[in-house]
Amino acid sequence: MKVKNKIKFQLISMVLVFTFFVTPLSSIAAETTKPWMDPSLSAKERTSLLLDNMNLDQKVQLVTGNLNNHYGFYNEEINDFGIPALTMADGPAGVRIANSDIQDKKATALPAPIALAATWDVNAANTYGELLGNEAFNTTHNVILGPGLDIARFPWGERNFESLGEDPLLQSKLAIPYVNGIQSYPVMATAKHWLLNNQETERFTIDSIASERAIQEVYARPFAEVIEHAGLSSVMCSFNKVNGVNACEDGEILTTVLKDQLDFEGFVMSDYGANHSTAVSANAGLDLETPGEPNGYWGDHLTAAVTEGKVSEERINDMATRLLTEMFSKGLFDQPAENNPISAKAHGNIAREIAEQSMVLMKNENGTLPLNKNEVESIAVIGPDADNASAAGGGSSMVNPTYTVSPLEGIKNEAGQNVQVSYAPGSDPISAGDILPGPSAVPSSLLSPVNGEDNKYGLTAEYWSNTNFEGEPSLIRTDNQVNLNLGFYNYEGFNAQSPKLETTPGEFNSEMSARWTGQFTVPESGEYTLSLSSLGTGKLYIDDELVIDNQSKKLTTSKKTLSFVEGEQHNVRIEYSTGDSGGQQDFGGIIRFGWEPPNGAVDTKMQEAIDLAEKSDVAVVVTRTYDSEGYVDNSTLDLPNNQDQLIKEIAKVNPNTVVVQMSGRAVQMDTWQDDVPAIVQAWFPGQEQGNAISNVLFGEVNPSGKLPITFPVDEDTTPVSNDNQFPGVYGVSDYSEGVFVGYKGYEEAGIEPAYAFGHGLSYTTFKYRNVKAKAKTKGKNKDLEVTVSLNLINTGDVSGSEVVQVYVGQLPTSTETPAKQLAGFKKIELKPGKKEHLQIELDTKSLSYWDETKNEWIMPSGEVPVYVGSSSDDIRYETSIHIK
Repeated sequence: MKVKNKIKFQLISMVLVFTFFVTPLSSIAAETTKPWMDPSLSAKERTSLLLDNMNLDQKVQLVTGNLNNHYGFYNEEINDFGIPALTMADGPAGVRIANSDIQDKKATALPAPIALAATWDVNAANTYGELLGNEAFNTTHNVILGPGLDIARFPWGERNFESLGEDPLLQSKLAIPYVNGIQSYPVMATAKHWLLNNQETERFTIDSIASERAIQEVYARPFAEVIEHAGLSSVMCSFNKVNGVNACEDGEILTTVLKDQLDFEGFVMSDYGANHSTAVSANAGLDLETPGEPNGYWGDHLTAAVTEGKVSEERINDMATRLLTEMFSKGLFDQPAENNPISAKAHGNIAREIAEQSMVLMKNENGTLPLNKNEVESIAVIGPDADNASAAGGGSSMVNPTYTVSPLEGIKNEAGQNVQVSYAPGSDPISAGDILPGPSAVPSSLLSPVNGEDNKYGLTAEYWSNTNFEGEPSLIRTDNQVNLNLGFYNYEGFNAQSPKLETTPGEFNSEMSARWTGQFTVPESGEYTLSLSSLGTGKLYIDDELVIDNQSKKLTTSKKTLSFVEGEQHNVRIEYSTGDSGGQQDFGGIIRFGWEPPNGAVDTKMQEAIDLAEKSDVAVVVTRTYDSEGYVDNSTLDLPNNQDQLIKEIAKVNPNTVVVQMSGRAVQMDTWQDDVPAIVQAWFPGQEQGNAISNVLFGEVNPSGKLPITFPVDEDTTPVSNDNQFPGVYGVSDYSEGVFVGYKGYEEAGIEPAYAFGHGLSYTTFKYRNVKAKAKTKGKNKDLEVTVSLNLINTGDVSGSEVVQVYVGQLPTSTETPAKQLAGFKKIELKPGKKEHLQIELDTKSLSYWDETKNEWIMPSGEVPVYVGSSSDDIRYETSIHIK
């Protein structure tokens, strides 16, 4: 991706300014009684001098984090030694500012990391990282908690949007420039989460069981690459267990693998509250305890452990050395973070350009796209949040943007005054409740509150802050739907995805009870399957008859099929309590009133969208999912809140229906993809999402994104589709697929996906010619160098970018290896009719496997197939290399 020179200059020039002006000040400081402040010394020399002057209590203070409600989280400065505080900012999709005094907590909301992965562009990754480093430094932060290097192990993961995809090589190639970009400023990057942190379901307790080979070849691989090639400062250990041991107390992964095998010289910090011990975690290799509840396990406890001989002072020195060396080497002592205004417009342009390059043209029949505004007179924009500019991943990655552009706004602006652009939501807004399992929520337009309050849609809701409906309710209101997911998801950064919905007070984020009453109007005669998805006790009454009694200590869905007649109105009462939630009351209210209607049953809101689409030349249906860190992964790939039905109904009346899908994960399309001519996967595109989407739809930008994850037909046809693998049985998740993760697993199991890894169409066409592969040894060590060369020609009518992908086949060994494995790629932009000769150097570890007996990488000799193409299932040429 090409970034405008003036924007690039703005990001880079800050480093030069800091170096020029700050160095003289540091030199003056070095003349004082603090010789470690002399910047002419190496980071290791300065660290040694500083440690010689610190006592045990001060070293322990250094490695023990603190929580400050005003500033967020950090470890305190130690003024006597000039040690700056570590002021940490959540990432990885932008700088999440916790201090309301800092620029109104606003920063550039970048496209989600999964969107960055879809660019397959190392230059875009570097620019992404530079922007993060720039904004972190200029908002008083010197640590970014990113990138996220958790492999997208299965396609419906709620935190996949923070990932750089399912392939370790793609992740690595993007993570290296990403980290280098961040650390080109006096800011330390933190790769997370170490290790096997690949699901949100039971994420605090799940035991992830994986082979040493799978860990080395797949899950540790991106970490290894950024350690070797980007000077990574920090690694964050995760909540889960790894092969039976808490990740932050596991000496095998923290010391043996990370520090010894991968030669990591930085420091290991815990996720917030992920440390559960004093001596055990310290001796295992944890170097910095970030704040836990209530006060953590280090501090005075760690000092006592040293005094009692449970932890050696050498280990404390190692912790402090690792932390201080990184702080010195990255410039934190010499160039303190500042509070300078962010260039909202320039940085917004960068966010837009990356979003444009990330969008994947999944399908485009009959040249439906790009839209021609000289031929189109009317466009119907449809979707529950198409007028909302907050489609982004939630949780710690949620950024308060400097400004926003909605898809509706972007399409209107691009279409111009001669095209009539109209909007209809078609379904209810997406919310945290849509993460819950079970059928979509009953539409609000079919529900009416008690006594028809103000002609509102929905049900009358009464909330109590106790579990037994005792006393007067603390809150009475009308809820559009019964689709509630409180507790963890009802805090700032989690509920910000749903600005159309009324915020629920925090007093209901733990034990609570609620009652919803009103009427349900039947839209079509037939059989309806009603459902309750809940944790705790949920009861559904229809016309005062109990039809569902859902009492469970786990999140479950219960259903009841009933026959209704069109036009009937039935009384509805739902009673819910967290009281029987098995000790999980801190999660707050979790309940959804769902339905599975008969064919043809359409509510009023959807019918309005259908009518609009029918009279428009083109219908653009903008869908979205709700993705967030938390405690549960979505168990289905269906679009939430009746959006699948919305697409099918719109496609019936308008043959020019374009689906723009915004999500951080794969979605299921099999029920409607054959009915629509064009599909654009837009991910979570960041604050400039509207302009990026409209530029792609109207051809101002030729889409060049490629899928960094496989899109399966449905959730039952993936390499991770049994309960032992996910969500796990008895608290254990078995990584039995081994190294066959993502597209490798689909090929191994013979599963045909809906859209393959690497897939992505263009408004132009490309031809591959003269493909050759060559292997040779070089240097004194006779290192293997494998290159693929080819000529790439743009044979279409418009400029465009192509990602040439090179895969290697099964290795000549008795050890089972993938039938196809990404070994190299290159993105290139060509004008119409132009040709360019490319050389792609292949990754030699893709030609190797990890030997668990020898504890090393083994490269077998013999003939290896080489595949060159535009995706993992669109192979244009096949050749081979011979490894001596």
